[in-house]
Amino acid sequence: MRDLGPIVKAYDVRGVVPDQLDAETAHALGRAAAVELQGAAVVVGRDMRPTGPELSQAFMEGVRRQGVDTVDIGLASTDELYFASGRLGLPGAMWTASHNPARYNGLKLCRAGAEPVGIESGLIQIRDRALAQDFPQAAREGSHSTRDVLADYADHVRTFLDPAALRPTKVVVDAGNGMAGLVVPPVFAPLPIDLVPMYFELDGSFPNHEPNPIVPENLRDLQARVVAEGADVGLAFDGDADRMFCVDERGELVGPSLLTAVIADTLLAKNPGSTVLYNLIVSKVVPEVVTAAGGTAIRTRVGHSFIKGRMKETGALFAGEHSGHYYFRDNYRADSGLITAVILLEALSRSGGTLSALVAPYDRYVQSGEINTEVPDTAAAIEEVARATAGEGEADREDGLTVTTPSWSFNLRPSNTEPLLRLNVEADDRATMESVRDRVLDLIRG
Repeated sequence: MRDLGPIVKAYDVRGVVPDQLDAETAHALGRAAAVELQGAAVVVGRDMRPTGPELSQAFMEGVRRQGVDTVDIGLASTDELYFASGRLGLPGAMWTASHNPARYNGLKLCRAGAEPVGIESGLIQIRDRALAQDFPQAAREGSHSTRDVLADYADHVRTFLDPAALRPTKVVVDAGNGMAGLVVPPVFAPLPIDLVPMYFELDGSFPNHEPNPIVPENLRDLQARVVAEGADVGLAFDGDADRMFCVDERGELVGPSLLTAVIADTLLAKNPGSTVLYNLIVSKVVPEVVTAAGGTAIRTRVGHSFIKGRMKETGALFAGEHSGHYYFRDNYRADSGLITAVILLEALSRSGGTLSALVAPYDRYVQSGEINTEVPDTAAAIEEVARATAGEGEADREDGLTVTTPSWSFNLRPSNTEPLLRLNVEADDRATMESVRDRVLDLIRG
């Protein structure tokens, strides 16, 4: 049995195939998941990566070996898998490596109702059980069935908007040869949307660019196409289509913080007094907007398992992350790039103007974006920055180090998977942001 330590991350399993992750490993993970997730069946999906069929089949064989049934939904986006888990009331398993290069694959797990599974909520137990080959004897072999949930998923996504409010809109979508190429067309088909598809062919070798829209160069084709087409908006999805980034009619990026503010404001208009969550890297414009709209804004740690857990505790309507993940209470508290897209399109239609004009009132502060630095001792580096900035503002350690003053703030936190420190800075103006950014980077890099 391979060492699972390097591939079991904070929220999922991810590794190079076959060097770190192969059919034998997938089979063992299936057996362990069947024991730990405690469902009568497990619903399983996969993305377009060439290794997906072999790994998902081996995983399902492991699940059935433990007497648990499998329901195979085939090719799917991750948020489609979460929908299936919620609608069917079953644990779920999604074979995907999201935005990673083609040589990777991985596994995202959830309990029945799309409840998250991460390091603090069952993933360690699954890892250890698989490594130890600790599998109780099952009284029977589980059964297998297939199910097509795409049409039901598309109907579900459209429940988040009022189709009558949509005006004819030209939308360019860059699927990055990922699962958005499968799920976008049935969602948009009944709507007054002139869809301009880019890279919709499912191809896990990613011949055009890696499906990671957080990297600026991966948005350049979309930006150019939006301008060339005279489109109203451009949307870019990652490989498993659970994250979404957008650009306006000028081809300019609408940052995740601004999009979080727009979606929060839109949803609060329909659900007054609701709670909205935002992670500690999202711009302070978000709590300002939520409060002004009569809602309650609550800050959380970074990471989907933390956010979903906090949503359950608070009954939050919506949550946004800087990484392009957006979570919805009425979507089993799961994240969905497509639900975010249809809400944005309705907001754009109701505004009667351009996307840049819709976003402009929320664009109040300057952000650095996430800056990663490899350091040998992340804890020591954080302490050095804490000492150097002591007394300059309010400091907290909820997730790394956050220092907040009236005119600027920064968060410095370690990566969950690599020897990296991630720095995000926000300020009232660019000069201040750059000064704080450069000072903290100098401290980190010695």
